[in-house]
Amino acid sequence: MIGPTGSGKTYLVKTLARLLDVPLAIADATSLTEAGYIGDDIESVVSKLLSAADNDVERAERGIIFIDEIDKIAKKKNTSSRDVSGESVQQELLKLLEGSTVEVPVGANQKNAMTPMTTVRTENILFICGGAFPDLEDIIKERLKEKTSIGFSSELKDKYDKDANILSRVTNEDLKKFGMIPEFLGRLPITVTLETLTKELLVRVLNEPRNAILKQYQKLLELDEVKLVFEDEALEWIAEEALKKKTGARALRAIIESFMLDIMYEIPKDPNIGSVIITRAYLDKNGGPLIQMRG
Repeated sequence: MIGPTGSGKTYLVKTLARLLDVPLAIADATSLTEAGYIGDDIESVVSKLLSAADNDVERAERGIIFIDEIDKIAKKKNTSSRDVSGESVQQELLKLLEGSTVEVPVGANQKNAMTPMTTVRTENILFICGGAFPDLEDIIKERLKEKTSIGFSSELKDKYDKDANILSRVTNEDLKKFGMIPEFLGRLPITVTLETLTKELLVRVLNEPRNAILKQYQKLLELDEVKLVFEDEALEWIAEEALKKKTGARALRAIIESFMLDIMYEIPKDPNIGSVIITRAYLDKNGGPLIQMRG
């Protein structure tokens, strides 16, 4: 699963596990190292899944393991030292992805003589790997530009520079160039790319989820019997600012908190205020929010 930061990779997997009602373990590839080195070894990922399934082996064997930041274990280029957190981790993951029997501790993360052990078969576990893969766009563009030739079938060199969803053109060849080993890619046959969130989608993220950030602020002010309203133009302004930060949906909270801080402190002090309307002019620093008094 390849997609820019803040495009909802982890959220997608969590939703999938909830809908299927199966245990889910989320592991971070950055902490994984080859067995024998400081850090988490590969089998600790299965141990997390067993823990998520309340130590029910049968349930764990039908669960989902999501390995996040998978791009961080790409093969290091031009290194003479042993690559214990890169290529070696990819090689150790091969046996898990293929399907093997792993001995894991019950109710603990570390193996020791006092901990009871159990065996978990990984062949029916769904493995999903996700990452942002920075600089992968450049590798894809380079490959596409090589096809540019002289003549009637030639394409402009800058044709792909403005393509926002260039990641959708990814091939295994590009991922190999990025630093993923062929055997690892062969065991993950489906490659999915997520698009960057657009302004319209960011506005929907602000409004539609059950625990949307706007609903949280409205609920907080409701406790002081104050109604909080956001104009449509104000929501568009927030989405535009989030796009500039290039961190996806994660940027929304920081932007909203920056201008809501004063409102959250000042409004509850005056018991006569009935409602507050956040306008684009206020966000552009061309005025204050529209305040309506009670009665």
